[in-house]
Amino acid sequence: MAALVIAEHDNASIRGATLNTVTAAIACGGDVHVLVAGENAGEAAKAAAQIAGVSKVIHADGAHFAHGLAENVAAQVLAIAKDYSHILFPATAGGKNVAPRVAAKLDVAQVSDITKVDSPDTFERPIYAGNAIATVQSADAIKVLTVRTTAFDPAATSGGSAAVETAASVADSGKSSFVGQEIAKSDRPELTAAKIIVSGGRAMGSSEKFNDVLTPLADKLGAALGASRAAVDAGYAPNDWQVGQTGKIVAPQLYIAAGISGAIQHLAGMKDSKVIVAINKDPEAPIFSVADYGLEADLFQAVPELVKEL
Repeated sequence: MAALVIAEHDNASIRGATLNTVTAAIACGGDVHVLVAGENAGEAAKAAAQIAGVSKVIHADGAHFAHGLAENVAAQVLAIAKDYSHILFPATAGGKNVAPRVAAKLDVAQVSDITKVDSPDTFERPIYAGNAIATVQSADAIKVLTVRTTAFDPAATSGGSAAVETAASVADSGKSSFVGQEIAKSDRPELTAAKIIVSGGRAMGSSEKFNDVLTPLADKLGAALGASRAAVDAGYAPNDWQVGQTGKIVAPQLYIAAGISGAIQHLAGMKDSKVIVAINKDPEAPIFSVADYGLEADLFQAVPELVKEL
């Protein structure tokens, strides 16, 4: 029995979500192999070979893998799928794009967003916005899983000495092509990888106030900026800052929620944070029910005072 982890990478290095997924794969039992499909991705394959717990890296190289198009990556996974009892993807945008294609072609039921491995065929996953945990047992010969990365510690990036094996690259499916991308550049840490996050809600009132009040605090702490769906829908913050059930799932060391009431959909995205600090003038705000530290105060006074103290 062996597990295959589909690596997320930039053709030069392995992305953090892959490390958490490797930990989940180790919990499934058996050997852990990592597939690196990319263009000129030799360095990424070498990095994958150093991950603790990985026994083999399969490197498939081709220009049609350069941007991780789901149709091509899925075809490469399917070419080697029969050798594995488990196929694991990070529950990221990329993983969620490829995994269902693989599961459908294998005619198996995908188990999504797992947070714990109870046994090789039994997994836990949150349902109802995280208010209940479902225990799912799969009788499929090949288990296709997506892994909630915040639920598993990352595997060490060094200490491994896996062999790198070159695999025959499947042909370009021709079903999709890469047109272009627009990437917002920021000096701040990426939201899902940040150790500290400062988030604002509807109470911020405007994008100007959002930036004027929260940016100095984030700068002091070296934090990423986040937002509730209400703040994003109101145009106070960009869409990629959204934290919650329909946004990004985060679990930083410190999460500061300013002016966020704490709707169930938002709590689903951040309640696994190690320390939660809530600032809200409504003493009945649901956010206080999950907060480790709560401050009942006007955020427009409290946050600047906090910045001064820092």
